[in-house]
Amino acid sequence: MSAQRILAMGAVSVRYRPRAVAMNLLVGVGAAVCVLLALLLGEHGLSLGDVVHGLVGTGGKRVELTFDRRIRRALAAVVFGACLGISGMIFQSLTRNPLGSPDVIGLNSGAYTGVVAVLVFGTPGYAALVLGAVGGSLAAAAVVFALSYRGGVDGFRLIIVGIAVSAVLTSLNQWFSVKADLDDAMHAAIWGAGSLNTVGWAPLVWAVAAAVVLLPTLPVASFRIRQLELGDDAATALGVRVDRTRVLLIVVGAGYTAVVTAIAGPIAFVALAAPQIARRLQGPGAPLTVAGSALMGALLLSGADLVAQYMFADVRLPVGAVTVVLGGLYLIWLLMRENARR
Repeated sequence: MSAQRILAMGAVSVRYRPRAVAMNLLVGVGAAVCVLLALLLGEHGLSLGDVVHGLVGTGGKRVELTFDRRIRRALAAVVFGACLGISGMIFQSLTRNPLGSPDVIGLNSGAYTGVVAVLVFGTPGYAALVLGAVGGSLAAAAVVFALSYRGGVDGFRLIIVGIAVSAVLTSLNQWFSVKADLDDAMHAAIWGAGSLNTVGWAPLVWAVAAAVVLLPTLPVASFRIRQLELGDDAATALGVRVDRTRVLLIVVGAGYTAVVTAIAGPIAFVALAAPQIARRLQGPGAPLTVAGSALMGALLLSGADLVAQYMFADVRLPVGAVTVVLGGLYLIWLLMRENARR
């Protein structure tokens, strides 16, 4: 177990882990460095002075346009990465399994299916696509929960059911890409790649607003998760309504996933990797935490977006393509590690 300390402030005391605090600060600095690099790098490079002028609005037209485009994308990477990290922490805590992330159990596929449904049966438009993605993600969560419920929700069963539901939804999405009108299929495929290229200020503001609305639920969610980790019988003895609490946590986790997928498309594996990497950095016995998962998610997505933009000359990859590759390698390592422990 990593050492814990108690900080007393009058009648209020806070328990914390010095190593966890230090690692969170370092990860936060890393995310800030990624944001700075995202502002400085590029075909039309900006200096630190240009960045300062861009922040205060005193740069020339070229500086202002370049800075506006880059700061928007950099902030989107930080906000979306944090949302995915939080969502992954919630689902992994619920399932007590490092594989229990929203992209593994079908929420991303559900969001994709929601967009497909809007393109096929609705009137394509930005607001309709957002509602389709959010509705599809929440509907997938409801189906997974309902099919995995057997007098209670077992984490391993929820993951297996989620993988099966994700496979079915992926098949439907692929069928659509073959049978649909070419323009609709291309629209869905571009969205499904997961990209920050087209994120504007209005969608970003809406995403931040949605994340802030969900923010007050996080302290309660963290407290309830700790109670559920004691076991269903112990949690019930403490007055926790176990099934209702799980439903509420699933809704919150799906909501944070939907914030991202509705705007940028399904960005895989950040939610899977961020909580586990954060916990390992914080030391043996450290629990999954909201702050650690959010900061690591912001760092991972910001770093992946830099790779997507600048690793290959004259090629700008969707960030989802980079996270799939990196996340796939992480998943292979995780499966091998879990197999070696048995």
